[in-house]
Amino acid sequence: MGDFPRRALLLPVMLMPAAVSAQQPLHTLNLGAYFAEGMFNAQSDTTIRYFPISYQWQGERWGFQLLTSGLSVTGVGNVLVNIGEVTRVIAGSEVTTKAGLGDTIAGVSYALDPVADWAPFMDLRVDIKLPTADENRSLGTGKLDYSLQVDFSQAIGEITWFAGIGHNFRGSTELFPGLRDNSFVQLGIARQLSDRVSIGAFYDYREPPADFARETHEIYPYVNLRLSPRWSLTALVGHGFTEGSADYAVQGQLSYQW
Repeated sequence: MGDFPRRALLLPVMLMPAAVSAQQPLHTLNLGAYFAEGMFNAQSDTTIRYFPISYQWQGERWGFQLLTSGLSVTGVGNVLVNIGEVTRVIAGSEVTTKAGLGDTIAGVSYALDPVADWAPFMDLRVDIKLPTADENRSLGTGKLDYSLQVDFSQAIGEITWFAGIGHNFRGSTELFPGLRDNSFVQLGIARQLSDRVSIGAFYDYREPPADFARETHEIYPYVNLRLSPRWSLTALVGHGFTEGSADYAVQGQLSYQW
């Protein structure tokens, strides 16, 4: 499946109204819940429940993000979050639930000026995954990972187009051999319907992140409701089109800005 912690981290930035983002610096606290189910290229279903909490600080050019989470995975133990099936050594059909702390993600971004009036805005981004999830319970790889990403956005009338391209660099581990570095692409569109409501969708493609994993193609429509000048609520659903993707995913997020 796709890298949902990164989506949870970036979603408020993608949906932030222009009038609000113009207030610098901006602080955002996000509370979320994510549920996904699928086979993820394995022989049986795995269910994932993910509860992220993140903080974002956005200055005129520099931005900082920090995310931690609680995580619960129900399955036979051969599927890793954000990876898919990583081993066929684990045999049998005993379904268990493993729960605990998820991995921690820290990110830094830098906004560049457009090269021309017609050119899109561009952000450079570095994310580091700190291995706080327990690898012995298949909640994470137990290794330090990082990613490099370039994001683009362009407003044309009431429509905003955005895109991102990046590459994940994964730490090797004897516990889960066969992990790979992989690239990813995201394409999306957003429309501001009113001062309080915006809608949109984005497509997410990722190369196989492990020898046993498959590439993923997923689409996520969403709606963002501004409840007040400081509070907003975001809801999105997802559907995967490949064996490595989740059959479906649901996410909700409550954000507070000051």
